[in-house]
Amino acid sequence: MALRRFAQIGFAALMAFGLLGFGFAVQAADVTFTGSTTVLPIAQAVAEALADQFDIEVAGGGSSVGVAALLDGTTDIGDHSRSIKSSEYEKAVQAGVFPFTFHVANDAIAVVVHPSNGIANLTIEQLRAIYTGEITNWSQVGGNSGEIVVVGRDSASGTFETWELLVMDKEDPASSVLALSSNADVASEVANNANAIGYAGIAYINPQLKAITIDGKVASLETAINYSYPIARPLFMSTNGFPAPGPVLDIILFVLSDAGQRLVEEVGYAPIRVLP
Repeated sequence: MALRRFAQIGFAALMAFGLLGFGFAVQAADVTFTGSTTVLPIAQAVAEALADQFDIEVAGGGSSVGVAALLDGTTDIGDHSRSIKSSEYEKAVQAGVFPFTFHVANDAIAVVVHPSNGIANLTIEQLRAIYTGEITNWSQVGGNSGEIVVVGRDSASGTFETWELLVMDKEDPASSVLALSSNADVASEVANNANAIGYAGIAYINPQLKAITIDGKVASLETAINYSYPIARPLFMSTNGFPAPGPVLDIILFVLSDAGQRLVEEVGYAPIRVLP
């Protein structure tokens, strides 16, 4: 039975060095996933579901990391929660890589606050004002007085780039915004700070967070699949060209199958189609 491996890039490198130092050969994984922490739960679930067929290695790091790993040949499947940029396509062509992108799921970027926060809804305009620093106190949007602790994502994140496109309207976030490297970090920060606000993929909503409505719309599987939620987006996996017959193609076809799309639902995201 193949063993599922969830790797951190630095750890994997150290382990490989150590094993080789003792004279042991290190067997490469059948397939590697790298990239978006939004897509990460899907990749992890796929690795678990197919563990008896393939040795699958999964790593996060952000959408930009996933695309870069695809371009430099260090991953088989690059996970990303935003489209590949034209500058990345130019680099790909120069490197002899031709990304083929698969739409594998849909997401609604949830805006989350601490459960004790009385705020239930914000508009896109209010969100933008909070993240640019124009609004700094919860009392300015109808809440109890308290300085807003604004939490976001770093620039390697596809979630950050989607937020910049759909919420910020090309305005820069304030320098005071706490930029974190993963959805899980955002969820943890907000869960532990009564005055915090953040955003994360819908799969990261948990009982320690309160997801508020945006322009009266709830972040849900239904509003993600029909894009009625104002911060909804597709999620992607890309390969170098359309995969030849083999493990990479088998895994991609599984993700796109009804069984794979039900797995997408199980981890908290919306499938790419209504399932039977």
